[in-house]
Amino acid sequence: MSDLCALLARSARSHADRTAVRQGDRVLTYRELDDLTARFAALLRARGVRAGDRVAMVLPNVLHFPVVYYGILRAGGVVVPMNPLLKADEIAFVLRDCATRFLVASPSSADEAVPAAAMAGVEHLVADPATLDAQLRLAPPMTGAAGNADDDTAVILYTSGTTGTPKGAELTHRNLVSNALTAARTLLCVGPDDVLFGGLPLFHAFGQTCALNTAITAGACLTLLPRFDSATALEILRRDEVTVFLGVPTMYTALLQSGVGPALPRLRLGVSGGSALPVELLHAAERELGVTVLEGYGLSETSPVACFNPPDRPRKPGSIGLPVRGVELRLVAEGGRVVGPGEVGELAIRGENVMKGYWNRPDATARAFQEGWFHSGDLARVDDDGYYFIVDRKKDLVIRGGYNVYPREIEEVLYRHPDVAEAAVIGVPDPARGEEVAAVVVLRPGALITTDELRDYVRQRVAAYKYPRIVRFVDELPKGATGKILKRDIALAPPEPSGT
Repeated sequence: MSDLCALLARSARSHADRTAVRQGDRVLTYRELDDLTARFAALLRARGVRAGDRVAMVLPNVLHFPVVYYGILRAGGVVVPMNPLLKADEIAFVLRDCATRFLVASPSSADEAVPAAAMAGVEHLVADPATLDAQLRLAPPMTGAAGNADDDTAVILYTSGTTGTPKGAELTHRNLVSNALTAARTLLCVGPDDVLFGGLPLFHAFGQTCALNTAITAGACLTLLPRFDSATALEILRRDEVTVFLGVPTMYTALLQSGVGPALPRLRLGVSGGSALPVELLHAAERELGVTVLEGYGLSETSPVACFNPPDRPRKPGSIGLPVRGVELRLVAEGGRVVGPGEVGELAIRGENVMKGYWNRPDATARAFQEGWFHSGDLARVDDDGYYFIVDRKKDLVIRGGYNVYPREIEEVLYRHPDVAEAAVIGVPDPARGEEVAAVVVLRPGALITTDELRDYVRQRVAAYKYPRIVRFVDELPKGATGKILKRDIALAPPEPSGT
């Protein structure tokens, strides 16, 4: 049987006295974590939570996150994790949309979460550490397991809602267990002596599967950072002797800008996901950190890992690698034609990691699945060795005067310039050409390059229709909870373009 609770129970039996989770000086052993989840499950049952009930959690990366997460599952509930930075109306939407039975919120999120619970008519608990610890000490541990079946929904992850309202991706116990086992055994090759960096938000698919569930599966230690900043991250890497660093590209950029400094002798692997890792940044990160950085690909709807550069195969910088165990990929052109090497198509996925559908949204589910394949919305190509390369998001494609411009290709060129720290390429409306290519750039400290000079730098390296006629320098780019650059939040008034 595939049951996320079984992963914790097995590690608690095999590694009872090893540290499971650390936050600063506070630690929970596997025995303690297992006991606290049983007590929290009993607390939920006493509050009326029953098998299949949705329980929302609005918590940062703190010690009680895994207690609440596995406690909900142990009670037979469905976890609905949310970003602690959401506002009351946003939280209330999710609570209503999935008919939430109960809400657990951190004190730092209470000002928004408590009113949201009131709006949605949902009972809530503010998980103040001292108060919750006292409640758990008094709660008798729940005995036995909830009997979660393979196809029972374990987690509902709400997508970012780039178009319309957010949708809840229903991930089953089988989906998540399969992905965690694959990550632990064949992708990261994690064991009980490993320490995983826990700076990715655990409410997000990447952090939840590749950090939390993978660490628990392997009996490893997860060291938590509630909110990422490079100085604290480097301190944790050294203090806790982290062996596997998991991050998104902007985290690697921040580490390099801070200066890694002394060697990290226990660090053996870097992992990147969440968005495309520019090749120049990949090489720089490997030089500074002194380890191989492996890139993968996935979505909330795929638990999330669908493709990864395997550690035991040749690595191709810029590639998201090969399909992981139990997963098939194919590329589909407009009209449904399957394409092979040398052509660009939409990446379609099927396998034991793919969600059962969107919660209460049969229309959206039907649009996402075609002939049993989940269509990702990402454009990719595959080479003769079967390695996949993301070209761009389908919706980010810029069509300039009838020519397709893939923003990632232009961003890769921008990142090769020594003065560029971060870059995003987008399309802006243009009356003559439909869309114009625009580059929004954050420069490195002390950079003196002008917009005209950077435009010319790109123009010399790409076809004439591709280079950005519009170049803007900004102090920072908008980012989501994981540090992913949010192109949809970049607003540029359509100026008069330079050049033709």
